[in-house]
This record gives sequence, C-alpha cells and structure tokens, in this order.
Amino acid sequence: MAFDLPPPAPRARFVVNPVAIIVVCAIALTILGLTILFSASASYKQGPYFYLNKQIAGVVAAAVLCLVFSRLNLDYLRKHVWWIAGITLVMLALVLVPHVGIAVKGSKRWLGLGAARLQVSEFAKLAMVFCLAHYLAINQTRLGSLKHGYLVPLGLIGSFAALIILEPDFGTTALVVAVGLVLLFLAGAKWRYILPTLGGVAIAFAVLIIHNPNRLRRLTAFMDVEGNKNAGTYQLYQSLAAFAAGGVDGAGLGQGRQQLNFLPEAHTDMIFAVVGEELGLWFTLGVVVLFTIMFVAGLIHLRRAPNLFQYLLVTGCLLMICLQAIINLGVVTGIFPTKGMSLPFISAGLSNLLLMGMLLGILLNTQRTWGRATLGGRSRAMEEVFV
Repeated sequence: MAFDLPPPAPRARFVVNPVAIIVVCAIALTILGLTILFSASASYKQGPYFYLNKQIAGVVAAAVLCLVFSRLNLDYLRKHVWWIAGITLVMLALVLVPHVGIAVKGSKRWLGLGAARLQVSEFAKLAMVFCLAHYLAINQTRLGSLKHGYLVPLGLIGSFAALIILEPDFGTTALVVAVGLVLLFLAGAKWRYILPTLGGVAIAFAVLIIHNPNRLRRLTAFMDVEGNKNAGTYQLYQSLAAFAAGGVDGAGLGQGRQQLNFLPEAHTDMIFAVVGEELGLWFTLGVVVLFTIMFVAGLIHLRRAPNLFQYLLVTGCLLMICLQAIINLGVVTGIFPTKGMSLPFISAGLSNLLLMGMLLGILLNTQRTWGRATLGGRSRAMEEVFV
C-alpha cells in the first residue's frame, strides 16, 4: 500500500543580524572598559570608585541616548539638518570664547553643563556626518561638477575641521577630514578633486605642526622614543613598557605597575596599555578582533541600505567608531605620534560615551527601518519624530 508523503518542510535559514553583532561587541568592550577602569584608578587620590562611578553613569546615559536615537525618524531630522549644523558650529565657536570654553592642559574643548563637562567636538563628528550625508544625497546627480561635487561639500567639512583645530585638537580634526573625504568619494566625487585635497590637508597639518613648538617637539621626539623617554615620549615609553611587562598572560587585574600613576592618562587615552599589562596579549588581541568584527558586520549591514543618505550616514557612523579605535590603538602601540583620543567604549570620558550611544542608536534605527523596507512595509509619516 502506497502512501503519499507530504513534501518536506523548507529548512529555516539562520539569518545573522549584523547590527546585533555590533551591539554585542560594544557591550563586551564596555564591560572590559569598566573592569580595567576600576583597576587603572585604584591608586588615585579620589578613590578607586571615583572614575568607575562616573563611567557607569556615562554608560547609563549613553544607553538612554542609544534607545532614543534608535526610535527617531531620521527622515524628519533631515528637514532640520542645517539647523543642526548651525547650532553645532556655534557651540564649537563658543568653546573658543574666553571664560566660556573650559581649557585643560592648554586646549579649549569643553563646555560646562552643571557638574558635567561636554566635549563639543565629539558631537560635531556626528553632526558633520549627518549634514554631509544629506547634502551628498540631494545632490548626487551633480557630484561630477566642481562646485557641487567638491567645493561645497569641502567647505562643509572644512567649517567643522577649522573650528576643531583651533581648540587645538589635531586628532579629531584628522578624523573628521578623513571620514568626510571617504563619504565624498563613496558618494561619487571625482578622484581628481579628492587627491589634491589630501595633499593640501597634509601640507596644512605640516605647517601647523612646524609653527607649534610643542607639537613639533613631540613629533621629533617620536622618532627616538628611547632617547626622549624622560621628556617628549615619556607617555609612549611607559605605554610600551606596560605591554612588555604584561606579556602573553598579563600581570593580573590590579597588579600592573602603570596604574600606580607611572602612565599619565592611564584611565583615558592610554587605557589600552593597562589592558595589555594586566590582562596580556590575548585580551589586547581580543579588543582588536572585536573592533574588526564590528567593522565587517557594519559592511554587511550596509548592503541593505535603501538610499544614498542612509548609506552614507551609517558609513560615517561606522567609520567614526572604527577609525577612532585605529588611531587610539596606533598611538598607544607607538605606530602613530602621541595624540589624545579616546578608545571607544573603553576609555573614561562622558562625551565620547554619549557619542557612541548615539552612533549605536542610529545603527539600530536603520536595522529596524531597513528590515521593514525589506519586508515591504512602509514607514510612518515624516512629520512624526518618534516611530
């Protein structure tokens, strides 16, 4: 007796959510940051919990911002893009005003907000990406021209970069210019416009460094770290010593020498060196791997972008995370000259944590809305700010 068997059920295909991978990596880095921050600040006069408590508060605030930005209607915000640019530029200018901007170690980068200090240039990164992505998207058919494809967007990038470098902050300026030029190239601007700009930027940086004795001294000292370990490269020398002392297995949490105030800014710019000394080679490689996974997952996510604006916006957010990490890791390991820049999700610092929350929120936002577009759904009206 024959039986008609039903056809086999289609096998469910496991789909990896790239943004979920990015968020998991960010959470892992944040947990590592809280752990190593507690160790790095153990001997500080404010007490071992001072920076840890501030960092936990910053993580909570960043999580709230992440949630808010994940629900914002990005198309509605585009209506106000030039207001966003204008307000951000005004805030960058206010930082430079005497008795308004807060100066630390010769650099004016902060505005006071009650007991908190906000580094305006951190938020200017996102504002620049948002404004540039909007401009390039609405002018994508004219990007082959000199005016619309080069001069106007270059002026937009330059307006942010010029105010940031006056603080002065060479590292953030370089990051803003690099991300801006990458977005310009991806949007379709011509190579013959971009390449001369790269040369001009390099010349401008060289001139500024030559006319700044402190930065010139730091650059020349970088050429001989050992010979200048008691002067211009003391911080870098101690950082490299931390990696050497940590070896493969690390000295153990709280057992590192650099957290005893040998390494300046151990809880901020140089925290990766503390990771290397106390947790060893495998954890430092793990940090690099996590940032690499975030970048690759971001590239996979970009394949689903529904339009040029959101493609450029997500690309800019991804680059602001990963390029900043590359610069910090390069500085701490002696590949680049010493430059103050936070390691995303790990270094202490309220402003950068808040920025990271915003960037992750935008990635989550696009994961949700792009998924809806893939399923054929429609978003709500542009007039609604929250969806």
